Amino acid sequence: QVQLVESGGGLVQAGGSLRLSCAASGSIFSIITMVWYRHTVGKQLELVAGFSSGGRTNYAEFAMGRFTISRDNGNRTLYLQMNRLRPDDSGVYYCSLEILLPTRTYRRYWGQGTQVTVSA
Repeated sequence: QVQLVESGGGLVQAGGSLRLSCAASGSIFSIITMVWYRHTVGKQLELVAGFSSGGRTNYAEFAMGRFTISRDNGNRTLYLQMNRLRPDDSGVYYCSLEILLPTRTYRRYWGQGTQVTVSA
């Protein structure tokens, strides 16, 4: 089984920073894509930032210049450094990894979500 465990959310004042983590464990042959999504009030789930299968990063427009996605391949951990946070960044952040299992099947897994609240 594969598990994704998120951490790092919390309450921060506008202009502050948070660093989210997403640690993957279990029977993983390789990790194909690693993505952060968020669900904010009044909006559908949206992509925040991600690594493609080729290792390229991509960011949502709102994240550019403020958020940085990174990863530790050895520890199978994905990070999201969020700076200059704004109240409209408040929401639940999810990591999602597309994983190649030892059975040579692909499956997408989701973290449990971590709440980010930015006060004005």
